[in-house]
Amino acid sequence: MTGGKFTAVLLAVLLSGCVAPGPPGAHLGAPGTESMSADQWLQTDFNRTVTVAMQANLSSLYALLDKLYKRNPREWRKSDRADHAAATAAVRQAIEQRIPPADLIGLRDIELLAVALDPDYRGDRVFALVYGLADTIIAAHNDRTRVYALDVLNGAHVYNAARNVEAAAWLLTSRRDAKGAPLLLANEMSGETANLSFEREFGAIIGRLDLISSLLGENSRRLGINYAQNLLFFAFLPVR
Repeated sequence: MTGGKFTAVLLAVLLSGCVAPGPPGAHLGAPGTESMSADQWLQTDFNRTVTVAMQANLSSLYALLDKLYKRNPREWRKSDRADHAAATAAVRQAIEQRIPPADLIGLRDIELLAVALDPDYRGDRVFALVYGLADTIIAAHNDRTRVYALDVLNGAHVYNAARNVEAAAWLLTSRRDAKGAPLLLANEMSGETANLSFEREFGAIIGRLDLISSLLGENSRRLGINYAQNLLFFAFLPVR
């Protein structure tokens, strides 16, 4: 295995390890959770790295979804779902099928985030927020959750997605409704109780996006260098 390929595989493993431990199958980015599939023949090592990072980011969003619904049950009760589990499953399915909340049809990525964090919004704020975060991240990857050899990603878009997630995390903890209460209960610091699991998940997502953004810039730079090296060291082969 060449040095470049080894580095890409190592990065894939490191990215998959960025997700906090949980029950088996809870994190899509965990090592060994995806078996060999036919479409992987259409992916380079770098494509696999980006795809694993995307899977890990979606897994973190699903963890946030579960935590937010647990801390804010009034939100899932705004829908016709029977319980917390059914509501969580419905949002996951909506993300996978790219179907936004019914009251927000026509809005995309940062538009959804703006509405979800608007104190005047009366819909399911958890659904709107997590779906908006997922749509923002996926949009930055050219609307793909799996990346292939012919896909061309823009590192600046991925970087901007990281900043949008960062802004959403900050607004989640700082914005209040008309009564001065948080829009959603998330991190908790009271007395001897400290629950910063939300902050950790947001931080993991931001870190992965920043790393992929940097790798995209490096990947583009290396393409030019590799081409120049091939010309520099090119030699004709003997024919007799």
